[in-house]
Amino acid sequence: MRLGERDLAACCASRRWLAAVAALPGDDLGELRRTSRRVLDELDWADIEEALAAHPRIGERAGGDGREADWSRREQAGLDGAAAELRAAFAEGNRAYEERFGHVFLIRASGRSAREMLDELLRRLGNDAGTERREVRAELAEIVDLRLLKLADGKPAEGKPAEGKPAEGEDA
Repeated sequence: MRLGERDLAACCASRRWLAAVAALPGDDLGELRRTSRRVLDELDWADIEEALAAHPRIGERAGGDGREADWSRREQAGLDGAAAELRAAFAEGNRAYEERFGHVFLIRASGRSAREMLDELLRRLGNDAGTERREVRAELAEIVDLRLLKLADGKPAEGKPAEGKPAEGEDA
């Protein structure tokens, strides 16, 4: 399972993250996941913003036909069929969030309902900047880990990573 840069770039748009994980020798999925998490934890905020720029707003369909766009559409499937008032609430919440924090609201959408995601958006609007940056980093790490697992399995990314479980071969 040697993954190329194009495959990895679909997992995370940060060039610094990509350089670090693409440089790994071998095909150990556990090592890839551990390295990914470590690098994500160490990224500067500018690197996180670079990754965020590749994510569509929650409630908006990703354009394009690449792997990342396809995954994003599948990950946001919980919004398919959402009522008009719920979609309107997302649009307003996204606007308020971007005005407050200066970037797109990021949440692991896989495995979450539209109501759950909206509740999280509204809750996180009350965060201070430091708290929100930590939450964004944690959500990005979950999204990237899910996408790495999808790549390894050759499957579309759906569901969520195992909560509270370390990567394969990692101590708790």
